[in-house]
Amino acid sequence: MYWLFERVDGILRPYVNIPGLGFLLIILFVILVGWISSNFLMGSAITFFDQLMEKTPGVKLIYTSTKDFFEAFAGDKRKFNRAVLANVFSEDVWIVGFLTDEEMQKFELGADKVAVYVPQAYNFAGQLYILPKEKVRKIEKLTSGEAMKYAVTGGVVDLDAERKEEVEKKFKQD
Repeated sequence: MYWLFERVDGILRPYVNIPGLGFLLIILFVILVGWISSNFLMGSAITFFDQLMEKTPGVKLIYTSTKDFFEAFAGDKRKFNRAVLANVFSEDVWIVGFLTDEEMQKFELGADKVAVYVPQAYNFAGQLYILPKEKVRKIEKLTSGEAMKYAVTGGVVDLDAERKEEVEKKFKQD
């Protein structure tokens, strides 16, 4: 690396005698190449692959369903942003889920039913339950991310300790 910086500085020295300019130009060049490749080249490759998969018979259904599912977690179509407790199996059993649809008219079940997605622990699978609204409670004290982490880890994550850790990090930064 030192040789490369000295070489670029040597080329520039007859025109501009600024020590370290070669280092700065190489860093700028690397950043520019990275920006161009990630925004244009990779974007084009991903778009091409996406269009190819969406036109392939047999693969299209699985690919688009999986893509939509993962976009619901983190993409522009985030759907898992309303954490709830759902009473599904018995009066005293509550499970952590996410409200994904607030009325089920499309299934002719009426406006008093809602759709709740319940993720499985240590897995990116889950169940969709259609429940009466009175069997669903919104979780006010947790963010949707915290609720997802709690559900996916099977409840072993200590959310209070993580919050305390985040507060300490912010305090140290300020």
